[in-house]
Amino acid sequence: MNLNKIVKISLAVLSAVAVILWLQLPSSDAPVGEAVDSGAVHWMFMIVYLLLAVAVLFSVFFALKHMFANPQGLKRTLIGLAAFIVVIGLSYVLSDGSDGTVETMAGRGVNTTESVVKNIGTGLNMFFLLVIIAIGAMLWGGVKKMIK
Repeated sequence: MNLNKIVKISLAVLSAVAVILWLQLPSSDAPVGEAVDSGAVHWMFMIVYLLLAVAVLFSVFFALKHMFANPQGLKRTLIGLAAFIVVIGLSYVLSDGSDGTVETMAGRGVNTTESVVKNIGTGLNMFFLLVIIAIGAMLWGGVKKMIK
């Protein structure tokens, strides 16, 4: 039996299970607590997690397979990964957890620590740095095209 038949049969079985679970979902007028605790909702989420895991595994597998088959691609990937690690490090250094945010959040009833604030700052700094890099790359590409 080839892989195509196995995939088709698996998808047909998962589809049948999903339809059965859909028919067992609580009605729209059911209380939220009852709907969340429903076994059908739980198993539908399990199917989604399973399909997501399969998609991620296949994506990573084929990306790595292609990357190792092409040495130039592997070199470019490692350079990109190193640049991303530099952006993470720079973002962490630029973030500050002792800027008064902890006290402000405590005044609003949100319990947090300096390390949590520093991690959030790191994420925001990374976002802004990556946006700046993306805009710069687009501008650089546009300028290069105009010059040629």
